[in-house]
Amino acid sequence: MNILTFDIEEWFHSHLDPKYTGKENWSNFEVRIYRNMELIHRALKESNTKATFFCIGWIARKHPDVIKEIDRLGYEIGTHSDMHEMAHTLSPTQFKNDFERSIKSIEDLTGKKIRSYRAPGFSITNKNLWAFDTLIENGITVDCSIFPASRDFGGLENFGSNTPCIINYKGVELREFPMNFVSVYSKKICFSGGGYFRFIPYNYIKKFTNESEYVMAYFHPRDFDPGQPFLWSLPVGRKFKSYVGLKKAFGKFQNYLNEFEFLDIAQAEELIDWDNVKRVNLSDE
Repeated sequence: MNILTFDIEEWFHSHLDPKYTGKENWSNFEVRIYRNMELIHRALKESNTKATFFCIGWIARKHPDVIKEIDRLGYEIGTHSDMHEMAHTLSPTQFKNDFERSIKSIEDLTGKKIRSYRAPGFSITNKNLWAFDTLIENGITVDCSIFPASRDFGGLENFGSNTPCIINYKGVELREFPMNFVSVYSKKICFSGGGYFRFIPYNYIKKFTNESEYVMAYFHPRDFDPGQPFLWSLPVGRKFKSYVGLKKAFGKFQNYLNEFEFLDIAQAEELIDWDNVKRVNLSDE
């Protein structure tokens, strides 16, 4: 089962640079999301592929036509937070306010209930499992935030599942579609999205996908934009992750769609026997 998702945000939303993370500056930056969304829509149409789009509330308010077009084309929409802040950097109250604003901004445009969520940077950790309280209270039934390996922004390395499962948190169940990985020399390697997809040679991506029973592919509009501004002030590691492989990324992505079949989350849900998947108990203790 291969699932295709997109995190809909502008090119500057992932950069850890005060000049770009400062919300007061966002409206001053070059707008590139329309061109990048056209590429995505074209690729999906040509390959007749469904996908789920996790959108941030800021995009819904600043560029409502982006969200309306996703909805008009019949794609499933979830939320990716409101202001793309890492969940583990927020207090429970801040997280709740951000999340609820994102829901309202998107639902006001589409008139449809948001039922799925992905945390920016997969930033759910053992220290902010309380985030599930807000998700459950707001009717979220599907989460895609768990990164079952270590990473800069979060990760639950001992989560215990690399495939769709059910989270039990405080007696309430939530369907989870975690990120996938392959084990290479005992190291967990993610390959199916973002900088991982751009960096890893396509032959390996193809091999890993063929060997995986479950793949959660995720991309951002900026992943296919070699013309985006280059931020020289970023740390070397972040610079590499942000810009590696941009020139060839869209071609790789088209090959990926042509060689493999993908589902959106709603389609995948229908195919899974949820009574027989693994159950993972999470606790704040």
